[in-house]
Amino acid sequence: MIVCRSQAEIAKLRRVNQLVGRILAELRTLAVPGMTTGEMDRIAEERVRAAGAEPAFKGYHGYPATLCVSANDQVVHGIPSSRPLVEGDILSIDMGAKLDGFFGDSAVTVPVGRVSSAAADLLRVTEEALFRGIEAVKPGSRVSDIGAAVQQHVEAHGYSVVREFVGHGIGTSLHEEPQIANYGPGGRGPRLAEGMVLAIEPMVNIGAPKTRTLADRWTAVTEDGSLSAHFEHTVVVTTGGREILTLLEGDMTRARELLGASIGGS
Repeated sequence: MIVCRSQAEIAKLRRVNQLVGRILAELRTLAVPGMTTGEMDRIAEERVRAAGAEPAFKGYHGYPATLCVSANDQVVHGIPSSRPLVEGDILSIDMGAKLDGFFGDSAVTVPVGRVSSAAADLLRVTEEALFRGIEAVKPGSRVSDIGAAVQQHVEAHGYSVVREFVGHGIGTSLHEEPQIANYGPGGRGPRLAEGMVLAIEPMVNIGAPKTRTLADRWTAVTEDGSLSAHFEHTVVVTTGGREILTLLEGDMTRARELLGASIGGS
């Protein structure tokens, strides 16, 4: 069942998603050579709990941490560790929180120091693909229009879209209906309606789309060892289009450049 949220519920979702956005913004600045993902995880949990919220991922199906941190060929669900980041890494930081009964979820992939041109291009195209998917969100569109827009942009640049992991609805549970694939033809699936809340999250590989899961039973890596990037925003369908709940006010200008349209209610 797909739930359309009331304005009161959307206000709560906005609050928790803005919290996630603020913490992610701080974590981006910490992704420097010498920092460990374990320390980043400690800081993230401290920030979440100081705000009166709870980590959404920690304990979810047994997951052991607040963040999913996935470096280089790791696609998603990397577990924080004592490994120091090194110059040239790219790092996906994925975080969720629960506040007042509602969930927030967002992810970004960042360069650690100076990275290769190939890595920088991958990050740029993947973030652009996220906003192409967001641009497809409006009342009356179909769920699959999102993935079709993502796939078209990704493949036009010679990259591939991961198939095994998808976006999702979000609200009073971390994962709700509908599932949002990042590939496939448009014009299929449920119609989008005002009040639907969606976590859109393309995962893009430089090489082939296939992944495998490591022995820790969480970390997914590219099967061919190529670099992977992951970006995610939580979005609510509005009367005229969409509102990006995880987007901070200071990021509005860049978002408008990527979206090519108003990012508020139209």
